[in-house]
Amino acid sequence: MRTERLRTGPSRRAKLVLYALLCVLAVPFVFPTWWMVTSSLKSANEIFAFPPTLLPADPSLSAYARVFEFAPFAAQYWNSMYIAAVVTIGTLAVSSLAGYAFARIRFPGHNLLFLVVLVGLLIPSEVTIVPLFQLFNGLGMVDTHWPLILVPIFGAPSVLATLIMRQFFIALPGEIEEAGRMDGLGRLGLYWRIALPLSRPALGAVAIFSFLHSWNLYLEPVVFLSTPEKFTLPQALTQFTDAYGGPMWDVQLSAATLSALPVLIVFVVAQRQFVEGLAHTGLKG
Repeated sequence: MRTERLRTGPSRRAKLVLYALLCVLAVPFVFPTWWMVTSSLKSANEIFAFPPTLLPADPSLSAYARVFEFAPFAAQYWNSMYIAAVVTIGTLAVSSLAGYAFARIRFPGHNLLFLVVLVGLLIPSEVTIVPLFQLFNGLGMVDTHWPLILVPIFGAPSVLATLIMRQFFIALPGEIEEAGRMDGLGRLGLYWRIALPLSRPALGAVAIFSFLHSWNLYLEPVVFLSTPEKFTLPQALTQFTDAYGGPMWDVQLSAATLSALPVLIVFVVAQRQFVEGLAHTGLKG
């Protein structure tokens, strides 16, 4: 029995080697975050000390207080939070409806139309930024948050989300919908009561993608916003400079640490749905 057990699974030594290898591979990904957090507790001189230190000699939270003194950081933080939340909800609504339609409703030219929609993924945002600026400027929406909300919901990020949702809905057994039709459900009822509740893993993946994209958006805020109180965090992080235009590294790192917290929280909370969503969307194409 003991020999059979050893053959069916890796040995303890193999597991230790695997874990050690994973720890080594994780260093390039974990170390920048570690350095950012620990350096936010250091003075500017200690950040550039040689040899560098992994832990601050005299930890201080003064840089975090200065973040809110040099800029309206609380308002900018709220801007990013509510914009990312609205974009995520809007993308979930649009992509789930569009993905369900492309997966379950057969109409003339639906494959061609879906191909046209996918072309949106091939167009860089830099190509469309000038026409979008002219459009929103004509609508009087420049220096407002509307472009930062509408463009991601109806732009390339929503196309990727639609693709994910479509792949998930295609993988659902048709018998489930047939049972719903026998109960008297229409197309909208099938979507709302059957397909949407079953698509939670895909919705989790789309939610993370959408939130991260909106949270890290930089080009559009720089183009559309000019009032500091309306800035989002990526744009606000570039504003922490001294009188000579040089970066205040301790303050910037403190602001960056605060900016990374919601991203980490969202991923930790929804990582299971994220993995399951990606796995399910690859079942059928």
